[in-house]
Amino acid sequence: MASTKSLGAGYQLNGFYDEMLAAPGRPRPSYRRLYEHLERLGPAELERRHGLALQMFRNHGITFAVYPDAQGTEKVFPFDIIPRLISAATWRRLEAGLKQRLAALNLFLDDVYGRKLILRQSAIPPEIVLSSPQYLREVEGLPVPNGIHCQIAGIDLVRDEKGEFYVLEDNLRTPSGVSYVLANRHVMKRVLPDLFAGYPVRPVEGYVHELLRRLRWLAPRGIEDPTVVLLTPGINNSAYYEHLYLAKQMGIELVEGTDLVVDLDHVFMRTTRGLRPVHVIYRRLDDEWLDPIFGRQESLVGVAGLVNAYRAGNVAIANGLGNGVADDKAVYALIPKIIRYYLDEDPILPNVHTYLCAVDDDRRFVLEHLEELVVKTVDASGGYGMMIGPASTRDQRDEFRRRIEAEPRAFIAQPVVSLSVQPVFEAGQLRRAHQDLRPFILTGPDVHVTPGGLTRVALKPGSLVVNSSQGGGSRDTWVMAEDGELDQLVNADA
Repeated sequence: MASTKSLGAGYQLNGFYDEMLAAPGRPRPSYRRLYEHLERLGPAELERRHGLALQMFRNHGITFAVYPDAQGTEKVFPFDIIPRLISAATWRRLEAGLKQRLAALNLFLDDVYGRKLILRQSAIPPEIVLSSPQYLREVEGLPVPNGIHCQIAGIDLVRDEKGEFYVLEDNLRTPSGVSYVLANRHVMKRVLPDLFAGYPVRPVEGYVHELLRRLRWLAPRGIEDPTVVLLTPGINNSAYYEHLYLAKQMGIELVEGTDLVVDLDHVFMRTTRGLRPVHVIYRRLDDEWLDPIFGRQESLVGVAGLVNAYRAGNVAIANGLGNGVADDKAVYALIPKIIRYYLDEDPILPNVHTYLCAVDDDRRFVLEHLEELVVKTVDASGGYGMMIGPASTRDQRDEFRRRIEAEPRAFIAQPVVSLSVQPVFEAGQLRRAHQDLRPFILTGPDVHVTPGGLTRVALKPGSLVVNSSQGGGSRDTWVMAEDGELDQLVNADA
């Protein structure tokens, strides 16, 4: 029998935008049925089902490795049982904004490694782009398959205190996390199947098919049945579970650098039956480790000669080389101008306001307001290399002041965004936790945005950091179907 104790007893909003609750105990209309269902189940039953979910994660090996841990400890990916709901109307706008952003970024990458018109016409400051540590002059003029530099992107979105969505960060190199999107859905459909009956939830399972279709499309001209492989740094990589999962689901080989060899600018895979030609590589290695001849000579995970084979057009690599310049947080500040330049459109999804420390006026403002701002290094990720001003100490601010003055191009600053919250289920009751959203966008003969994406949750009380390496977890993300749409999708969700 369900408990009579309310899950939301003592729950406080504290001025944050709560996506589930308009007030304590008062769910927003789209969440009402979900909230009432959770209340009927009660704390004890929810605790049991949450335990079942975690057991499924353990049984299926759904883990991540923690780099800061000297032992590279494998941990079960933290999971919250309460799903996030996104209305069909809201998703329409997000999807349009994401497609617009990727279209502009692909044009930008093609231009800055080609004619450089946007720089020659000073539509954006050339020095900001060309001084990026992620800008690779070695790939200037290098043709890319079908003119697309980024086939797989993950764009981080946040909601502010008014519930408005903003783009926080772009990931166009080797974005991770989609395996958890698929795993979360798999687990939720089994531990709370009765919830799905009440909601027209759009499926996410088609991602793997869409990814493989686009990878095969990249194959060199004339190859009718291309061999596609996924190149991983190996079992010690924090996202190895994802590499293994995606390769298995796509039915392709998971390979390490030692499994591949380049001969006469063609790539081959070592097999028990001899060498087999490889035509497309979905790489999960960063540029500098991909080829010891091209990048870091000490790389033991790359493939010697791979870039020459790519340059010769005998193998396709996704994502393309040099995409990191579009991930640079200083270049991020220029993306609204980039969208207007290439598409002659206003951005559908706005950026968080960003101060470039390389710009004198911005730098002066940042140095005078360190205690109010979030300061980030332009090439860091995972919540590292940053200082949250309101939570910082004087010593931390003094250290960042010295670093900014010594190397201003390496830093940007932003106002603190009061990330939206949603309840998580913990110790038999609901507790407020901040969250963001990473949708995944696939570009090829067409553009596909997987409905929803990875909702990452800051599970440490009061934390704004959602990354798993710093205590974050995730939850399933439900995008509601349009009227009549689910009938068309039901076969895909079977």
